[in-house]
Amino acid sequence: MIRLKDIAQRAGLSIMTVSKALRDEHDVSASTKTRIKLLAQQMGYVPDSTAQGLRTRRTKLFGLVVSSMTNPIYARVVLAIEERAYELGYDVVLAHSLNIPEREEACIRRLLSRRVDGLFIAPVYRLAAEAPIYQEVIACQVPTVLLGHSAPFCRQFVNVETDDLLASYAVTQHLLKLGHKRIAFLAGPLTTPWTQERFEGYRRALREAGLEVDDRLVFQAGRTIEDGAKAAAQMISESSDATAVQAVNDVVAVGCAEVLLSHGLRIPEDISVAGFGNILLGAHFRVPLTTTHQPKFRLGSAAVDAMVAFLHGHRPDSKRLPAELIVRTSTGAAPATP
Repeated sequence: MIRLKDIAQRAGLSIMTVSKALRDEHDVSASTKTRIKLLAQQMGYVPDSTAQGLRTRRTKLFGLVVSSMTNPIYARVVLAIEERAYELGYDVVLAHSLNIPEREEACIRRLLSRRVDGLFIAPVYRLAAEAPIYQEVIACQVPTVLLGHSAPFCRQFVNVETDDLLASYAVTQHLLKLGHKRIAFLAGPLTTPWTQERFEGYRRALREAGLEVDDRLVFQAGRTIEDGAKAAAQMISESSDATAVQAVNDVVAVGCAEVLLSHGLRIPEDISVAGFGNILLGAHFRVPLTTTHQPKFRLGSAAVDAMVAFLHGHRPDSKRLPAELIVRTSTGAAPATP
């Protein structure tokens, strides 16, 4: 490996002069800087980022914890964070929590041990009011931005989130305007704030239309295609008279729609289906899915904006971004007979 000492010997200069030239210090002439940089390039010199970190007390690393990159919601969020970090001269160390609290703790501790300059965390939600690992992050005073909704155990952190309540409200309103009065809701994990907000949007829209939530039309569906399929099978076995289904996310909606179609139901002629999130799968499903567009790239970009504010010594405000209703062919007028 080429060292500063090797460049200094070849150039006939001191190690200090070479170091200053490569750092663009003002007390080295422009011609010397040019000569040293060209020589370093020719010799294949690569700066030691660890040594630089010891000198500057910054590692130029961001830690990023998400549940899994198989979750399509995170793909563009992570892309935005990585792109902005690259522009700022930072590298991103990615870790997966797999929605397991113990794994999340281990991931965060590993990133803290690497002295990252900042953390982006998509929380693993739990019912507990406190989570020790988040108290550790506060004690370490590492700038941290949460990717998602706040909850009691992480309330003290800055976060970026989608306005899921209003987005879900818009989906239910859309179905009501099409004449649907029996709208099934496929809920997500009960511990997650986004499930609670999306259900509240659904409930609020129904109440404004003079309708109450019918518990027989609310099904626990989780977050996967398999969960959506199971919920649809339950809905059919219980002879639900729903004319529309509102799913907590697009993946659940696709799983549900597959089962409905396999039972001979037509979408949207017999039953309408709507999702949430606007992932690629929903747009290219055999009946393109009505959904809401979460501003995923803008969420990632907003998270980096917040991190930059932290690095400049300011505490930023949390951000709540609106989502947009996208109407496709999976929703239509309510049938005359359920």
